[in-house]
Amino acid sequence: MATFTRQDIEEGLRRLGEIALTKDLRIELTLVGGAVMTLRFNARPSTRDVDAVILSPREARLVREMAKQVAEERDWPEDWLNDGAKGYLVGISDGPIIFQAPGIEARAPSMEQLLAMKLSAWRDDVDISDARRLLQEIAGGQKQEDLWKTLEPYLVKGDELTAQYAFWDLWESLYGPD
Repeated sequence: MATFTRQDIEEGLRRLGEIALTKDLRIELTLVGGAVMTLRFNARPSTRDVDAVILSPREARLVREMAKQVAEERDWPEDWLNDGAKGYLVGISDGPIIFQAPGIEARAPSMEQLLAMKLSAWRDDVDISDARRLLQEIAGGQKQEDLWKTLEPYLVKGDELTAQYAFWDLWESLYGPD
């Protein structure tokens, strides 16, 4: 299974921007998951893929075709850049730019939305570790109940209870009972 380091992600995105420019296009992405944890927080050395929501150009297939070209050039899996995590997105919050190069700009969603996604997914030790890191970044003296309210709008329908239990467990492990 391939893994992508910070350098791999940056080189892949940079190349994607170069290809977009040759087609007179500009790519705008919102990155989520491991790519954000690697690029923005240096929370881990690598990720299995680059989860992204393609915002521009409107024809997402164009970006998929360009990503496939990058994959072929670098001998990467065809789905190195994919939208597999979009099922955990409820809207897209406006977070900081985490990568920019000619022809491409990639943002992260807000930390609250990232944490809500991790709590909704709650699949493995990686999600738990990422959620712990995000909670530590966000908590900053807030009360558990107040922070939870900022996450609720981003929870995936049907996963709210899982997310809430995960949040309580994480909070208690970090800060004790509230």
